[in-house]
Amino acid sequence: MKVSVVVPLYNEEENVQELYERLKQALDALESTQPDYQDYEIVFVDDGSTDNTMDLIEQIQKADRRLVALSFRRNFGQTAAFAAGFDYAQGDVIITMDGDLQNDPNDIPKLLGLIRDNDIVSGWRRRRQDPFISRRLPSMIANWLISRVTGVPLHDYGCSMKAYRKEVIKNISLYGEMHRFIPAVATWYGVKIAETETTHHPRLRGKSKYGISRTIRVVLDLITVKFLLSFSTKPLQFFGPVGLLSSAAGFFISLYLTFEKIFFGKDIGGRPLLLLGVLMIIVGVQFIGMGLLGEMMVRIYHESQKKPIYVIKKMLGIRQDHRSGMIEDN
Repeated sequence: MKVSVVVPLYNEEENVQELYERLKQALDALESTQPDYQDYEIVFVDDGSTDNTMDLIEQIQKADRRLVALSFRRNFGQTAAFAAGFDYAQGDVIITMDGDLQNDPNDIPKLLGLIRDNDIVSGWRRRRQDPFISRRLPSMIANWLISRVTGVPLHDYGCSMKAYRKEVIKNISLYGEMHRFIPAVATWYGVKIAETETTHHPRLRGKSKYGISRTIRVVLDLITVKFLLSFSTKPLQFFGPVGLLSSAAGFFISLYLTFEKIFFGKDIGGRPLLLLGVLMIIVGVQFIGMGLLGEMMVRIYHESQKKPIYVIKKMLGIRQDHRSGMIEDN
């Protein structure tokens, strides 16, 4: 079996050489620690670096053909870098990690040992070597929130040190900041997820690319993930109940005001309650309309791309040319 290690890099000229040497040492030792994995490749993805990162990668690649290098024309972000790495990786198991030397390549055998019985193995930086206020505290809050919302309890969604089976990660589309939500998104396929403690080193060289503002984007992407997991194939069931409740409330408010006008002769034309009732009816109709439009878009999306709404794990007694859903293995 073959292992691919995907590493996004952005302005890491001070770390790239040492990163490669540590990776090579850990991967060369797999023959003794994980004998099932006899081959490997390193996939460096340069995310539009403005320093000499790509030049150094080119020098390394000339001496080691096991290194695959991709270079973006500009900085597209970590999720795009991971997505490119997944697209070009050839391994049966794909390992991801950061390029700042804070993740330890010596944890790779541990991930490979657990991936035998799982589809995804997620790292946990239990003893994280980052500032508490600016990095660890927001991360703790985000991890708790993501676990509660998605129903996939992990201690460290932000840890880039993860292992994926090829057939799982190749079927997941990434955008935004979605790379951190891969374990949650993958639950749609019915995958088995494990978590293990990994070593985390302090950053010694270079500058961190993460900031507190990233937390806001994570929360927004979390809303997207929750919607996709729960309502991606049935949007009307999300918008419909809200629309019905709003319309019903508006209808009963209007009915009450009509009763007062007819039987008690009260003036209702200038009452704010009348405006509220009309507004709630209009909003309710709009929500139901959004749900119906969403249903049409979902059908167009699935039918035009022939995207299945289910995943088959195994088939017995059925020829391959009769299949209609995605298959993980035979």
